[in-house]
Amino acid sequence: MGVKTAVCKRGDVPAGGMKIVSYEGKRVAVCDVAGTLYAIEDLCTHDDGPLGDGSLDGDQVECPRHGARFDVKNGAALRMPAIVPVRTYTATVEGDEVFLKGPR
Repeated sequence: MGVKTAVCKRGDVPAGGMKIVSYEGKRVAVCDVAGTLYAIEDLCTHDDGPLGDGSLDGDQVECPRHGARFDVKNGAALRMPAIVPVRTYTATVEGDEVFLKGPR
């Protein structure tokens, strides 16, 4: 499912930060965790808040609306009020291009 698509340059994703991109009509947050890229849908499963507007702390992103937390490596909901995982995508780097495929 999902076509492997270039979404941004590697340099567009700040170290320890996030870059919001468009992939197959969805907003996706590409997250840099210690130099490795992970990608999650930019949509809190609690109330559809924009996760990319939240903060990335290690491998966890916190929704700015109600503080729900998700693991960006596997999408797991880690803190209430969210209980449903967020959709994840496979992020790869080829040359200077970041590609997404998925969802996983």
